[in-house]
Amino acid sequence: MKLYLFDDREARAFQPFAPTRPVGELLYGNATLRARSERVLGRACSGHWAGEEMVGFSEVGAPRGLRFSDLETPCLLLCSRVVLDTSSPEAWEPTPGLTPLEVGGRLAGWRVGPDTKVPAPASLADLEPAPSAGAPIQLRGGWIENPWSLMSGNVERLERDLAQGHVSPPSADPVGVHRMGSHALIVAPDVVIEPGVVFDTRHGPIHIEPGVELRAHLRLAGPAFVGRGSVLFGGTIGACSIGPVCKVRGEVEESVVLGYSNKAHDGFLGHAYLGRWVNLGAGTTNSDLKNNYGPVRVRLSDGVHDTGLTKVGCFLGDHVKTGIGTMLNTGTVVGAGSNLFGGTMPPTWVPPFSWGSGDALTEYRFDKFLEVARIVHVRRGLELSADMAEVLRRAWTTSAAQRSGAAT
Repeated sequence: MKLYLFDDREARAFQPFAPTRPVGELLYGNATLRARSERVLGRACSGHWAGEEMVGFSEVGAPRGLRFSDLETPCLLLCSRVVLDTSSPEAWEPTPGLTPLEVGGRLAGWRVGPDTKVPAPASLADLEPAPSAGAPIQLRGGWIENPWSLMSGNVERLERDLAQGHVSPPSADPVGVHRMGSHALIVAPDVVIEPGVVFDTRHGPIHIEPGVELRAHLRLAGPAFVGRGSVLFGGTIGACSIGPVCKVRGEVEESVVLGYSNKAHDGFLGHAYLGRWVNLGAGTTNSDLKNNYGPVRVRLSDGVHDTGLTKVGCFLGDHVKTGIGTMLNTGTVVGAGSNLFGGTMPPTWVPPFSWGSGDALTEYRFDKFLEVARIVHVRRGLELSADMAEVLRRAWTTSAAQRSGAAT
């Protein structure tokens, strides 16, 4: 049976990430939500259904964004916000009819048998029970309720992932490094580690994937996951999920950095979540704690949300760029494709594809944005596909109402 992930209505409101990527392609712990479902269910995902805006989504190592008509039966349909721990072998068998899948007592998807219609798009978007469905199959796991949960729950998720044996056995301590603590240190054979690196495993394990470089004067504290091909240039980095193919330096704590993003200079990044193709200029720093130590509220396009958390940094969508010396206030959300510069603190909600300094934000012309997006792909030996360029164009068009001002 094929496996498809779908974004329900809640997932499609996961700003600033959902406008440019399926939620299943967000990193949580040591795997994306999609890769985690693949691992638990024992089959590759055949595609994402996340509405017309995401049709044609394409990314290295990820399944494509599909039209609803592309979904083939028999199949497993699973909501992308589900975080699976274990599954029932019963769910894998292609039996006739429609069988609900439940996680934590909530409808999470369906097993669709041969010659059975896939539930209507509205049923997927609203997770509505389908008529004439059989008794539900219970899967063990949890739910991601909002985008800041991906940040706040990441440390616990990392600890569980690295303790559940989903990685290679612990390796011998590399020569020329210092290590504190007794948790596992898992380092791929081809990882380059310069003398002077300190591994702190007192509070959790550390997992380093192939092709990673760890430069001198780095202190890496667990639990931590560093994805393939990433480079950590130095600084104090801990309780983070990073990669693949990221460049990181400075003080970074309890943050998630998706693939192909750069924070290659000094500056503080704390309790933050960065999308793909983000580049932070030298000295970019975010605040993650209010002066009164109160709960942090985040402003999105639909209003203000109380996170209930005292530590919340920034959330930066795909392709966000910051100039040198950029300061980001507590709980700042920056929409995809935005370019911030000038050293003046921007507002806590920056609409997608904004351009400018501080409050003086205008619209980032799409042709100029796309030119930069193509350049950064080439710098990593990749090519921005025509389909992905169209996904980005749709995101630019649909977010126009959130922006104001003349094109720049």
